[in-house]
Amino acid sequence: MNETSIIAVANQKGGVGKTTTVINLGASLAMNNKEILIIDFDPQANTTSGFGMDDEREKNVCSLILGKHSLEEVVVQTEVEGLSLVQGSRDLAGIEIELAGADEREYILVEALEKKVDRFDYVLIDCPPSLGLLTINALVAATEVLITLQSEYYALEGLSHLMNTIRNIRKRWNADLSINGVVLTMFDGRLKLSREVAEDVKEHLGSMLYKTCIPRNVKLSEAPSYGMPALLYDARSKGAASYLNLAKEVLQR
Repeated sequence: MNETSIIAVANQKGGVGKTTTVINLGASLAMNNKEILIIDFDPQANTTSGFGMDDEREKNVCSLILGKHSLEEVVVQTEVEGLSLVQGSRDLAGIEIELAGADEREYILVEALEKKVDRFDYVLIDCPPSLGLLTINALVAATEVLITLQSEYYALEGLSHLMNTIRNIRKRWNADLSINGVVLTMFDGRLKLSREVAEDVKEHLGSMLYKTCIPRNVKLSEAPSYGMPALLYDARSKGAASYLNLAKEVLQR
């Protein structure tokens, strides 16, 4: 089997489609007969609720990084065949503060995963909307980073901060971290602004930008409230189709 790809899905801005991408890309990769693990590493735990699970489970991402439970003990199967989840917890925010004084604090997630992820083809980590210790841990544990960018006027603003963070992480903790790609989300081809942003981003990022743009789509927005990925909620929706296309591109890369 190929080496496991550990992809941190990151952007320090909130509301740019990170969680939607983690859930739906994960489901789409699983539909391609891949074994997928999603780690909900955002204290908002929206990925967990997006799969119809609550964040009250005792065996979750917090108990994993605190060493109370092993990876095998915290992994749960979702309704999507081949797609497993480490559930999130709102306690993560407090733990981030707690760990700030710990030795080797950047390697806590690396140690928790301890190479036990090799039965999966892809591990997707949903990062919080900040460049704090949790995101740093995700990037240190990852082999690649996937960046989600909203199709809006300030899309590229703030990207330089993230790129600087990635450069620093390569320098200090994870020399092998590469950029998997950048995906444009909430795209509306009817809007001149969306098209201009797409051109601008393409000019700046070139081949780093995925060809697939994720559209603004009602079904994508509705699916989490039903606790399922768009593929299960409405497989024929534009949103579900776009993530299947993105998964094909990810597999080709």
